[in-house]
Amino acid sequence: MESRRKLILVCEGSDCKKAESKALRKSIEKELNSGEFKGQCKLIRTKCMDFCKSAPVVIVGEHVNKKATLKKVIDQLKKS
Repeated sequence: MESRRKLILVCEGSDCKKAESKALRKSIEKELNSGEFKGQCKLIRTKCMDFCKSAPVVIVGEHVNKKATLKKVIDQLKKS
């Protein structure tokens, strides 16, 4: 059975936390619950993904967003 939900992985390791990954995750959650992506995505919090120099890191599908912002994540969701 193929999953139709897009996976969004948000790193919450120590460097990403310092780079405000928690606030970014909450912004993404808010956007996913009210925007055009409602019910289409699954947000998953992860431990360190070893991209510490590029924090915060968000993976959308198979694409790694380094120094992620809400705009970058939403743009990547629209592309995939």
